Amino acid sequence: MSGDTTFNFSGQRVLVTGASSGIGWEVAQQLLDSGAKVYALGREPIALKQLRDWGCVAVAVDVSDNAALVAALEALPVMHGLVNCAGISLLEAATEVSAEAFDRVMAVNVRAAAVVAGHIAKAMIGAGIKGSIVNVSSQASLVALDDHLSYCASKGAMDAMTRVQCAEWGKHGIRVNAVNPTVTLTPMGKMAWSEPSKRDPALAAIPLGRFAETAEVAAPILFLLSAAASMISGVALPIDGGYTSR
Repeated sequence: MSGDTTFNFSGQRVLVTGASSGIGWEVAQQLLDSGAKVYALGREPIALKQLRDWGCVAVAVDVSDNAALVAALEALPVMHGLVNCAGISLLEAATEVSAEAFDRVMAVNVRAAAVVAGHIAKAMIGAGIKGSIVNVSSQASLVALDDHLSYCASKGAMDAMTRVQCAEWGKHGIRVNAVNPTVTLTPMGKMAWSEPSKRDPALAAIPLGRFAETAEVAAPILFLLSAAASMISGVALPIDGGYTSR
């Protein structure tokens, strides 16, 4: 499991979507290390079993299946926090965008995130819990990336969604923020960016000269979930080594 953190989520229930891989996997581990009761949604059976062995309540669900997603959410208790991390990317040139790929990306990255957050926030409001929600967006919402039209559009929508949720739920004491990571070295990220002709120009555009590790994305997410960020809501926080500063 992950290394020590400075956060204490003892007695708090936190839902993490996309928890069976990548950033969601790291967030679930760091939350467990910080004392949270973690509820994990994902699709990878082996990873979900590992999370259960560590003490998570792990549920297998495809978030693009709205009926299955709603059924899974209705079986959960009221949460104190949510990390919306489930996401996919289907790359196509802007001249070759297909309705099928566009709809699939939007269903996972935007619709599912909105449904999950709405369900969790409604339960928080009913229980009088002043919770925190973090939507995992991307630097792709802030800059143009070749062959990423659907993905960029979905993450731009997620940032807009975050602002609306912040505005509507703030009066109930619920904070909603987004984080916007650069390329992150998940197993899939390492493979996707291993080709030097693709990797080197991307690295050259990042002032720190490297991609992000999953732990470097998870730690700011835990900060935004925590009481240390009690007056922060409605932000889209780049975790990009300075990429979007140029």
